[in-house]
Amino acid sequence: MSALPSPSPEALAHSQALVRHIAETIDRAGGWLDFARYMEQALYAPGLGYYSAGAQKFGSAGDFVTAPELTPLFGRTLARQAAAVLEQTQGEVLELGAGSGRLALELLRGLAEQAALPARYAILELSAELRARQRELFEREAPEFLSRLHWLDVLPERFSGLVIGNEVLDALPVHLVQHRASGWFERGVGLEGDRFIWQERPLSEGDLFEAARSLPVEGDYLTEISLAAPALIRSLAAMLERGVLLFLDYGFPRAEYYHPQRHQGTLMCHYRHHAHAEPFVLPGLTDITAHVDFTAVAEAGVEAGLSLLGYTSQAGFLINCGITELLQGQSTTEPGYIKQAAALQKLMSPAEMGELFKVVALGRGLAQPLMGFARGDRSHAL
Repeated sequence: MSALPSPSPEALAHSQALVRHIAETIDRAGGWLDFARYMEQALYAPGLGYYSAGAQKFGSAGDFVTAPELTPLFGRTLARQAAAVLEQTQGEVLELGAGSGRLALELLRGLAEQAALPARYAILELSAELRARQRELFEREAPEFLSRLHWLDVLPERFSGLVIGNEVLDALPVHLVQHRASGWFERGVGLEGDRFIWQERPLSEGDLFEAARSLPVEGDYLTEISLAAPALIRSLAAMLERGVLLFLDYGFPRAEYYHPQRHQGTLMCHYRHHAHAEPFVLPGLTDITAHVDFTAVAEAGVEAGLSLLGYTSQAGFLINCGITELLQGQSTTEPGYIKQAAALQKLMSPAEMGELFKVVALGRGLAQPLMGFARGDRSHAL
């Protein structure tokens, strides 16, 4: 991976510390770790994992740019849908994995403009470092909202209102499975000296095997299965008394996810705005993601007693919620207008985020449909 930017000596030492930690975990596990466990350690090991340590991750100075960092119009548009949900539920907002905090900030600003501020905006954030950055953002830019913010360590037992997760499901650990003529195998991680290596084991029983054998694949086929995403949906469903679970992420319905042409899977790594497919390169400095199987997400919610409220492209959802009207409401002579228009193009273009990113909503107890799916609902594709 010589094309990647070189890390600083301090960053490299941090990565090497995480490598030692994971190697010890592999030794304790008997010399082999399933990839989901490796991914969990690489991303979330306390003080060492990618999301648990202090490196800049979001924005132009980090490893990737998410929609809330591109333009405040993204959060302001979601605030329109949030306001409608809060009006029906008289509830609160719970954001999962708030990242830089920018989405929370713009959502609250948008809700304030609509006189629809919730009494509480909760953030479930496992990273102490990201919590600190989120708080610093509000202290610097919008201290008037601080009294409404509450950081959680675990999900509440009961909740009504809107649960939102932007690029959360793609960061949940996934298992790697390989289909061959001789059957199914799970791809895991072993050690060769001080290097991580791929090692496969036959897969013939358990939840992962049952999920694998139901996939519509043939021949040699490497792919991912997320057991964590459906488990999260089930936990949220058990908590939700009345309201909506709203997830925005990149992915496909099952039939597209496991298409014959996608026989090498969707696993991808991001390091300083370079994408690559080598999860053993610079652990702790590199994000690891996989696309979302939205069919599995919808099935988990429905099986847990929720209703599927909609599924569509990010572009369709944002248009339905009025993002173009928000841009048109700004003067073309305002500073930053051209930048906002360019960001909107990136969010909406089918060649960029508009089509690759999808939005799915599950809920309970709502009398009115969600505006984000008023036109172009693709629930039938799931």
